[in-house]
Amino acid sequence: MPSNALIKEFQAIVGKENVLESEADRHSYSYDSAVLDPVVPDLAVRPTTSEELGKVVRLCNENGLPVTPRGSGTNLSGGTIPSKGGIVLLTNALNKIVEINEEDLYAVVQPGVITAKFAAEVAKRGLFYPPDPGSQAVSTLGGNVAENAGGLRGLKYGVTKDYVMGVDFFDVNGELVKSGSRTVKCVTGLNLSALQVASEGTMGVFNEIILKLVPPPAANKAMMALFDNVDKASATVAAIIAAKIVPCTLELLDNVTINLVEDFTKAGLPRDAQAILLIEVDGHPGQVAEEAEKVVAICKKTGATEVKAAKDEAERNKLWEARRAALPALARAKPTTVLEDATVPRSKIPAMIKAINAIAKKYDLTIGTFGHAGDGNLHPTIMCDKRDKNEFHRVEQAVDEIFDVALSFKGTLSGEHGIGLAKAKWLEKETSAATIAYAKALKKAIDPKGILNPGKIIGG
Repeated sequence: MPSNALIKEFQAIVGKENVLESEADRHSYSYDSAVLDPVVPDLAVRPTTSEELGKVVRLCNENGLPVTPRGSGTNLSGGTIPSKGGIVLLTNALNKIVEINEEDLYAVVQPGVITAKFAAEVAKRGLFYPPDPGSQAVSTLGGNVAENAGGLRGLKYGVTKDYVMGVDFFDVNGELVKSGSRTVKCVTGLNLSALQVASEGTMGVFNEIILKLVPPPAANKAMMALFDNVDKASATVAAIIAAKIVPCTLELLDNVTINLVEDFTKAGLPRDAQAILLIEVDGHPGQVAEEAEKVVAICKKTGATEVKAAKDEAERNKLWEARRAALPALARAKPTTVLEDATVPRSKIPAMIKAINAIAKKYDLTIGTFGHAGDGNLHPTIMCDKRDKNEFHRVEQAVDEIFDVALSFKGTLSGEHGIGLAKAKWLEKETSAATIAYAKALKKAIDPKGILNPGKIIGG
């Protein structure tokens, strides 16, 4: 616990009301959306200006106090659990959209801006910010950059890293480091912006972020294809891509997920389908009409029992609301929901789904699988009760095996949720001992006392 004198120094910087030291407040910031044990921080500190932010980081470093930056805490890998204690640095008061530049197509934001609010503000100007993580209604842009968040539009539009033009951040000494530019091209200096993306707060504390904007598509068409066999749905994904059609969204839901979503939303999903694909194409109206026609033909050729096209915007929204309800629907089934994001090359999706189902049977678990089939990013979701120690031990064994299978298919540990605490133990399996050593040397040089979100990604 920091001394009273140190607490007073924090209060002098940010004001007494922004230093949260009660037990209730500290418990509120001891966990995030990962199924991991909470760790209660010593304090939570909420800067309201850039100047305060830099001073807080400097004071923490001078006192060797761990700093865990936190937006809304929606990450699923334990990235915002203060595993070594210290302070949780709240960014929710740093929530200004500094600039939306309609002429040069960029925006400058503080890290605490809520993703969906930003996307809505951009849309009011006739522009488009494509990254759309499932938690966008509450997640922050700083958190999105720190985790390199993805979303439903990743197949065509990419993920958060594809829209980061620059990041200004504070180093451990509280000095402001500037990287990137407001220009489309910039090769000045080392690519420090890229170093910050997916760094999970281990390499600096974000002050401002420059984000790329794009024009919105002129038209779109959403469809739902029904299958009596998951393999046929998986094969359809590959066939659509092989036909050189890149939908903006290509999502898969298995039978377990379909039924739980239908219980939850009453959206009219077909309960007897073994899998459905939710597909949307966008672009110029002529291109959309042509691609939608081709997609329907491919789905029928690869074995879809039915293809339904959304007739209007209301039906389109209903489809995507059902998809976005997948996680909350699964979370209602049991007290504990373990959501993973093992990602494999698209061609391996049928084999990965088959393996997940075999693992569920082997460990006597209920696993619903949904996800971004178009980019190989699956979310096997285990519904369980952590209080049942025997069952949760089987869950841990199943998760180990899911990642072993994904890596054996040349996949990756995380498509969009980060490594955090949850997956640090597997990192060397995907990379190498030399990779870990290189990352640790880099971290040591940047953060000699190891105060920036310790324990995340590379352990330590």
